[in-house]
Amino acid sequence: MAKLTKTTAFKAQAPKAETPMDKTTRVVRKIVDDEAELRHAKVERLRNARLEREANTPAEASPTKPAKKRS
Repeated sequence: MAKLTKTTAFKAQAPKAETPMDKTTRVVRKIVDDEAELRHAKVERLRNARLEREANTPAEASPTKPAKKRS
């Protein structure tokens, strides 16, 4: 049996080479994540602008329409 030492018991695994498919997947995920982050920032900005506009606008009484008679 081989003698176990600190260097033989836990050998570092050589890093696996990145395949072209792995590279494509990594790049696409980064692009999608960046787009999602931009989209969320835009939605938040537009939501805040809408809420501010609604808060500053006096509430208008919505005119009720008379019910149409069906013939």
